[in-house]
Amino acid sequence: MIGVAERITFPSSSGPALAGLVDPPEGDVRGWGVFAHGFTLGKDCPAASRICKQLAGEGIGMLRFDNLGLGDSAGDWGDGSFSHKVADTVRAVEFMNDSGREARLLVGHSFGGAAVIAAAHDCPNIAAVASVGAPFDPAHVERSYDALVQRIEADGEAPFLIGGKALTLRRHFIEDVRAADLRERIETLRRALLVMHSPTDNTVGIANASEIFRAARHPRSFVSLEGADHLLTGKNQAARAARIISAWADPYL
Repeated sequence: MIGVAERITFPSSSGPALAGLVDPPEGDVRGWGVFAHGFTLGKDCPAASRICKQLAGEGIGMLRFDNLGLGDSAGDWGDGSFSHKVADTVRAVEFMNDSGREARLLVGHSFGGAAVIAAAHDCPNIAAVASVGAPFDPAHVERSYDALVQRIEADGEAPFLIGGKALTLRRHFIEDVRAADLRERIETLRRALLVMHSPTDNTVGIANASEIFRAARHPRSFVSLEGADHLLTGKNQAARAARIISAWADPYL
């Protein structure tokens, strides 16, 4: 069973307040964790909501939050970057720790999967990291806006329409993701790592999972989410992923 979700805010790494939800277990608590959503998705997208609620139902309370300028969070999305996303994930972990709910687990979906791998290095209490459909290279996200790159490089920014949202994409974001070295973060990660990916993912190909897994140290695990799409929108896809994470993470909570 799941308790009543708690609405919270905490300061981002750049100042504006970020809004989140803590999905608490109802009954015995096995542990706590933080979830990082995909590129422009938000805390209420199906993958974030369903994974966190399923984990809470299995005794692992989770904080999911909107990144800068998305959903209920303050600030301008265009001021963010991959580095900001990583730093704000660290802030989310610190919020949980300061509230007496020590976070031991990081879970990230898509772009957020890359972010949690990088963020874990700055979170001493985190013992386990699970990535779902994550790119090996954060710059993979450039495929979402490749038609705008020349304009952004020339003008410094350009309007970016995605999923009905009007956002501003700025040059510093492009430069930041191109400079991100996830390989080094993976190779030096001293946390248990679970890599989850669907072989039918047409957005972030499964070759990305192979690269992450090969670069990682033990303890490392890989689980195929066969039949799932990238956004885990199919019936029970996100819940299934959460049940696997729950069982895998048990020794580390």
